[in-house]
Amino acid sequence: MACNPEVLKHVPLFALLDADETAVLASQVELKTFAPRQRIYKIGDSGGQAYVMVSGTVRITTVDQDNQEVVVDEPAHGEFFGFASMLERTVHQTTATAVNEAVCLEIDRDDIATLLQRKPLAGMDMLTVLGRQFHASQQLVRLRAMRNANEVIERESTFGQRVADSVAGFGGSWTFIISFLVSLVAYTIVQEVLGGKSWDPYPFILLNLILSMLAAIQAPVIMMSQNRQDTKDRLRGELDFDVNRRAEAEIQNLSRKLNHLGDKMGDIEELLRARAITR
Repeated sequence: MACNPEVLKHVPLFALLDADETAVLASQVELKTFAPRQRIYKIGDSGGQAYVMVSGTVRITTVDQDNQEVVVDEPAHGEFFGFASMLERTVHQTTATAVNEAVCLEIDRDDIATLLQRKPLAGMDMLTVLGRQFHASQQLVRLRAMRNANEVIERESTFGQRVADSVAGFGGSWTFIISFLVSLVAYTIVQEVLGGKSWDPYPFILLNLILSMLAAIQAPVIMMSQNRQDTKDRLRGELDFDVNRRAEAEIQNLSRKLNHLGDKMGDIEELLRARAITR
C-alpha cells in the first residue's frame, strides 16, 4: 500500500528530508506488512528491491559450507536490508524472514536515485549502513570460518596417537623427572643396604638393562608425538589459510559493492552539476 509521509519522518535515513521531498518519496515507495514467519525474499531471488525496517523484527540468514543456517543480521528500526543486491541488480545472497509482524518500506533503484538527487547527504547514511553490514560480515567470517584446530585434531586422532601424546606429555613433565630420580635413588640405596643379599649389586646391571629398554621404547614414542605435533601445526596453518581466504573474498565483495555505490553517487553529482549549469 502507499506510504504515509509521517512514516518516513520516523526513519533515521529520511529524517533530513523536508516536507516536499518526503511527499515525493512517499509517493514512490511502498509500505508492506509481513506476517510472522513470512519470507520476504530468499537466496537466489531477484534483488530488484531493498527494504527499510519500520517496525517489527526481521532476521537475515545465509547458509554456510556445512549447509547450516547462519544469522547474518537483525536490522533495527530504520536500517536497510537487501540493499547491496538492489544496487547491483544481482540475486539476493541472503534470506530475509519476518520473525513477528513486520512493516517495511520497499524501495528500488529509481527511488534511491530520486532521493540522492534531492538530498545527496542521504548517501552518507546509506554508506554508514553498508559499513555496519561490512563489519558484521567480517565478524561472521571470523566466527564461522575459524574451526577449533584442537577439536579437529582430537576428532581425527587414533587411539595409538592419543597414547603417544600422553606418554610424551608425561615423559617431558617435572612429575616424571622427579619421580624417576626418586626411584633411582631409592633403588640404589636399597641395593647398597642389602649388600651381599642384593639381587642387583653394584654396578647395577639389571637397572642399566631396564633403563636401556625404557630409552629404546620411549625414543620412538617421542618421535611419534613430534610427528603428531608437525601434523597439528600443518592443520592449524590450513585452517588459518581458510579463514584468511574467506575473509579476503568477503572483503573484496563488499569493497566492490562500495565502489559501485561510489560510482553511482558520482554519476548523480555530475547530473546535479549539469542541471545547475543549465539553470
